[in-house]
Amino acid sequence: MSPFEAPPPARKPISVDNIQGLLEEFGISSNGFLPEHLPLDILPDPYYVPWEYLMQNLNNFLDAETFRQHADQLPILSLHRLVTYQEQQRAYVVLAFFAHAYIWGGDKASETLPPPISTPLLQISHHLNLPPVATYAALSLWNFRTTDPDDLTNLSAIHSLHTFTGTRDESWFYAVSIAIEARGARTIPLLLHALHSASVHDYPAVTTALHDLTQCITSLGDLLERMDEQCDPNVFYHRIRPFLAGSKNMAAAGLPCGVFYDRGGGEGEWRQLRGGSNGQSSLVQFFDGVLGVEHLHAACGRGNGKEMTFHEEVRGYMPDGHRRFLEYIAEVFPGGLRRALLEGGGHDGYDVRAVDGRLTCLGAYRAATDALAALRGKHLQMVTRYIIIPSRQPLYPGGAVNLATASSKVGKAVGDQGHEVKMGQSQLTGTGGTALLPFLKQSRDETSRAGLI
Repeated sequence: MSPFEAPPPARKPISVDNIQGLLEEFGISSNGFLPEHLPLDILPDPYYVPWEYLMQNLNNFLDAETFRQHADQLPILSLHRLVTYQEQQRAYVVLAFFAHAYIWGGDKASETLPPPISTPLLQISHHLNLPPVATYAALSLWNFRTTDPDDLTNLSAIHSLHTFTGTRDESWFYAVSIAIEARGARTIPLLLHALHSASVHDYPAVTTALHDLTQCITSLGDLLERMDEQCDPNVFYHRIRPFLAGSKNMAAAGLPCGVFYDRGGGEGEWRQLRGGSNGQSSLVQFFDGVLGVEHLHAACGRGNGKEMTFHEEVRGYMPDGHRRFLEYIAEVFPGGLRRALLEGGGHDGYDVRAVDGRLTCLGAYRAATDALAALRGKHLQMVTRYIIIPSRQPLYPGGAVNLATASSKVGKAVGDQGHEVKMGQSQLTGTGGTALLPFLKQSRDETSRAGLI
């Protein structure tokens, strides 16, 4: 049984005594949102050899454009021999890679996934409470190895278990995310302590935590800027990015109705899902929640009978425990540290030390939000180098004609609200299915505004 299948936890307040228990309850390890132990590189039961053989030859079959033929010949394997949670994670990674390789691994997108892929993928996704698509978890969190397990921030030691292209560029692209997650891991218990400290108006403790957070976020930006070292923008845009696309808002790329998950025997279902995106990382959303950054993007979906923003919707693409952790933070500490600092003035009275401590804390808070906004600014710069500029250049040799090129063409496509929008070079679609630049700019600006207190 998955450790994330327990009943929803009681919404108890954060205290010094229950922080470690909370982390364990939500599946957060000493590596943060990365697993405690390195992901499996193969399923141990020989029953799954057909999957592993196809996975080992994924790059060769994609290069030869024969992946679909091999996938069609797979047997429909049962999940009953997956014994551990690690094995279930491995199965999800394998099948998610198969799905995207099948959809995008040809001259045009395939609107149908065959039963050998769709049947077990739908089953394992349901079991793990994840969508049947290549999420950030499948591409990064559960898809890496390292020669330096004691330091997961060591980029030169990290390699992806699997890639679509077989390039070091793709492995490095995922490795940067792994290093960022690992670097941010130590701030998670620290910030939980800060939330508790804020609830009892211990401003010096909150200030110390915010200083550490600012340093951490700055170092995350430094890691992000290392992308250029081994990931070429043209290779990313024309060869890697097409395979990361989902099936939502992808009419221009050949999927007007999404993808049909064929269960065989005339049964199946159409799905429109977002593709793999770093926006599905729980780490930055955790920072948002702690700092009280509000994202007010137009609603783009519905859940539990209410409209959701993009940030709320993509939580459904996160591992179940991590999603529930973010919901827990939002419920037990609404408004995060921002609200606590805004409301804290009423509790200081005439205690000069308390007043000075709160003012110092406010300065530390502004520095932290500025750092997070700067990180989002660096992301925007990365998008310019890796997506905007390559979109204006001729097709890279060997590039796939789907998301990478179709979403660059001027024309009309259906936006998140069902309205027609002009798709020019300033309206490129991200792999998550959103208008890329407006979304990223608004996220950065909302982060900056949070610090104006």
